[in-house]
Amino acid sequence: MSNVNLSINSTIKLNDGNEIPRLGFGVYEMSGSEAYESVMVALEQGYRLIDTAAWYGNERECSKAVLDFCSNTGTPRSSIFYTTKLQSNKGSIATKRAIEASLKKCAGLGYIDLYLVHSPLGGPQKRKESWESILEAKEAGNIRSVGVSNYGVDHLTEMIASGYELPVVNQVDLHPFMTRDAIVELCRESNIALQAWAPLVRGERFQHPTILELAHHHSKTPAQILIRYSLQSGFIPLPKSTHRDRIIANKDVFDFELSDEEMKRLHALDECTSLLPSAIWRAPSLMRLSSIHLFQI
Repeated sequence: MSNVNLSINSTIKLNDGNEIPRLGFGVYEMSGSEAYESVMVALEQGYRLIDTAAWYGNERECSKAVLDFCSNTGTPRSSIFYTTKLQSNKGSIATKRAIEASLKKCAGLGYIDLYLVHSPLGGPQKRKESWESILEAKEAGNIRSVGVSNYGVDHLTEMIASGYELPVVNQVDLHPFMTRDAIVELCRESNIALQAWAPLVRGERFQHPTILELAHHHSKTPAQILIRYSLQSGFIPLPKSTHRDRIIANKDVFDFELSDEEMKRLHALDECTSLLPSAIWRAPSLMRLSSIHLFQI
């Protein structure tokens, strides 16, 4: 994927033909008021992809921020990409109710741009039923694009074999310390875009020598190095923050580029190349941060 002329306005065309912004804004672990205020700042700074979820408990506030921003600035609703997620795979009826609940909380938006299955938990049959109900909602026009989150190779292979419409996105924990090469390869082969839900490693690797060296070399922050790595890897990073200065800094990543050699150095930092106990021993904090156990279910 070309990194030439990347900007905060850049988009990727999904496998259903819809366009998604290259950089997004996440609201995990934010209270309702924090989410509203942070999303408003993000939108004012040019972010156009907002990523929430039923599980986060702030869908209503996120959608209100989008509506208020559009009303205050004259920005068309269609220019904002709103994502939310199904909390659990509990079958057809439960999924339809969950979609209705999310639509009610964002009623003023008119539709959901991207609806993701938050995890593969529930087993093959429940996953199948949930996906069928999501596709029905898409057919009805309530959802524009559909995808998954935290799906491993086996789950994606299961979807491919089913013959159903494939997800446009797989949102997983991706960064230099957790590269998930097998998942990345399968998604690329299947034309499934990859979103990185913790591109900053929750700040736990900001002091890593390689990150600090590259940050110093490019006169950037560790967070900006990690976000740029995600962008140049072809991912859609979803950094989150409740701090105005960090929200602004996290989008100032389009005025420099990492070299091929620097990208290779970052990719070589992977600490979780296997699911063996040795990997857990080597990176206990990363295992805590990641949903890596979901890929085995």
